[in-house]
Amino acid sequence: MKKLLFIAILALASITAYAQPRAIGARLGAFDGFSYEHSLGQNMLEVEVGWGLCGGIDQFHGFGHTIQAAVTYDWIDPFGATVPWNEKGEWHWYMGVGGAGGYILNNAGFVGAAGRFGIEYDFWFPMQLSLDYRPTLGAALYDGGAGFYWDVWGISLGIRYKF
Repeated sequence: MKKLLFIAILALASITAYAQPRAIGARLGAFDGFSYEHSLGQNMLEVEVGWGLCGGIDQFHGFGHTIQAAVTYDWIDPFGATVPWNEKGEWHWYMGVGGAGGYILNNAGFVGAAGRFGIEYDFWFPMQLSLDYRPTLGAALYDGGAGFYWDVWGISLGIRYKF
């Protein structure tokens, strides 16, 4: 009985692990950092932590390097539109929304909404490449007041290991 229960639990765990693919890797470009993707059925949740090359607060405080984190919920092949040229791997496009927050290195913090639009290629081996655009808009707090934060240059290349 114990062996049967152990086999059933092992089978259920392997089915669950297969049904919930994940990927971990790096993003390089306007936003450099670490990326983790977790599949939620046909869609995915992406969590990023890293540093941005530029962002803006307002006309008085200009641009600065940022340390930030972002979470987006992304729809894979939204509207049922797929990329038709799948050779060995698979092409997908995605779009999503979420939030971001962080610290601008000229003594200001920010929080705001993040969007995402991109395309990815899943190889036939456990590797994934993506190119996406993730703008962030929100509010910034700094010494002496508050301002509008924007980072609209968020184009990055993602390289991830799928497991």
